Amino acid sequence: MSGQGHGSPLAQPLRAPSPGRAAAYTGLLVLGAVVGTAGSLVQAGWFPGGLLLALAGEAGLLLGGARATGGRAGAVAPAVGWMVAVVLLTTNRPEGDFVFAAGGTSYLFLLGGMAVAVICATFGFGRQPSGR
Repeated sequence: MSGQGHGSPLAQPLRAPSPGRAAAYTGLLVLGAVVGTAGSLVQAGWFPGGLLLALAGEAGLLLGGARATGGRAGAVAPAVGWMVAVVLLTTNRPEGDFVFAAGGTSYLFLLGGMAVAVICATFGFGRQPSGR
């Protein structure tokens, strides 16, 4: 068994991220919440342009986060922030106020945003082997 190297990356123990990386993920999480909130307000304003702008903004943030951190976690962190913000905005307040109307555009934004998050997190810039 000696001389086989370090083994598979999956067999390595998990380590906590460095403080800088943790700060980057926290920043991306907050940016995801901001983009989700802004998209919630814009998507109903101009149909279909507002919906497309909101989804394109989310996709840009997710792919940019993945590229900046060099891994899929950079796309997952803002996706979580986006999801938390959007879910919190879908709830009704005791006064009866709400952000999302019960219409097709709101459902397209919710489902389309979830699909964009899954696609970007799945096909994000994963780690590539360093050898040729």
